[in-house]
Amino acid sequence: MKILDYPSATALNQLSAIINRGIGFNSDDYDNVKRILDDVHKNGDDALIKYVCQFDSPDLTITSLKVTDNELETADSFVDDAFRQSLEKAVFQIKSFHQRQLPNSWITTERSGTFLGQLARPVDAAGVYVPGGQGGTTPLVSSVLMGVIPAKIAGVKQITMVTPAGKDGVISPHLLAAARLVGVDTIYKVGSAWAIGALAYGTEIIPKVDVIVGPGNIYVTLAKKIVSGTVGIDMIAGPSEIMVIADQTANPAFIAADLLSQAEHDTLASAILATPSSKIAEKVSLAVDEQLQHLCRRDIATQSIENYGAILVTPDLATAFDIANRIAPEHLELQIQNPIDYLGEIRNAGAVFLGSYTPEPVGDYIAGPNHVLPTAGAARFSSALSVDNFIKKISLIRYSREAFDRDADDIIRLAEVEGLGAHSDSVKIRQNIGK
Repeated sequence: MKILDYPSATALNQLSAIINRGIGFNSDDYDNVKRILDDVHKNGDDALIKYVCQFDSPDLTITSLKVTDNELETADSFVDDAFRQSLEKAVFQIKSFHQRQLPNSWITTERSGTFLGQLARPVDAAGVYVPGGQGGTTPLVSSVLMGVIPAKIAGVKQITMVTPAGKDGVISPHLLAAARLVGVDTIYKVGSAWAIGALAYGTEIIPKVDVIVGPGNIYVTLAKKIVSGTVGIDMIAGPSEIMVIADQTANPAFIAADLLSQAEHDTLASAILATPSSKIAEKVSLAVDEQLQHLCRRDIATQSIENYGAILVTPDLATAFDIANRIAPEHLELQIQNPIDYLGEIRNAGAVFLGSYTPEPVGDYIAGPNHVLPTAGAARFSSALSVDNFIKKISLIRYSREAFDRDADDIIRLAEVEGLGAHSDSVKIRQNIGK
């Protein structure tokens, strides 16, 4: 990895390239995805099965898209006890974390004659997209848990999961076992932009939902962006990101492994180390080179590291935190002494991992917090997927005659400044009653 002194022109240029790499939509992608969505909107199941057979599973029919109870039971019989134990542990810990996020309805009568409040209500239906992963060979089980569990805790009545099957028309038994355990209502063998279109608009077989969540490739992400507003979405997610802040006490091998854990995702992924220790910088650079040689996804990780990786040697830790707040990384690791003492320095990050024994994969799979996180700087204004994504908040307002009279003149004055005569008239007509 490049070792760059910060601040310097070279370091600032590399940082700018990382920050500005964006999510990478182009006009051809947009046009293709929009055409697919319009087709699904207009032609429903006919369009859906056309794309499924062309791109996912050539032998599926419209009637075989829905996963049957028999398929779920068969999948359960294929997974071993060790996997099931790990899955159950992850589910328990993710549930425990997300249950604390449930918002409460509330009312207040603190102003005389008023009854004000907020109702917290779940959406009726949610769609969870789960990537199939290289033809089903890398099933993203954790995406099932992270998408479905907060929806269940929120109280969503109908949860629909979509995921592409392999060429043989089969979904990984590990995905199906996870979906069954967390209580998905229906599962469909559908992927990519046409799956998002089906969830957003509804077809004869797949019901329309209110919210769509879950990660996916560029076509899934762009489809979610286009249908946003027709339905709610969790976020527009870009390539994976990690930033590590380390001091002289850190283990270089740990840091290198954690940087590569995100670099292997995508050639657009970014991996950054910021440290005031030049010795740590040099050792991490060597460790990255050594560990790269043994990675199955070495080519992807190498390109990611070369284009969007950097080791920044900073004057001090304060500068490293300034860089982190500028980048707003998806994952921020603090491999420093007493990391809790530095929490006040963090303003922008998707998730923060404290200490040498809290690598990013702990959060991906089992710690409890959601791993669907804002990327591409969106942590400046958005948060991880949570129960809140499936909750609507409805305002309650009730005024007595006394409270109405107390506020009426102010309402009229504000309405008239805005030039909205009917607004002021609706207040004036009530002022005249009973006088």
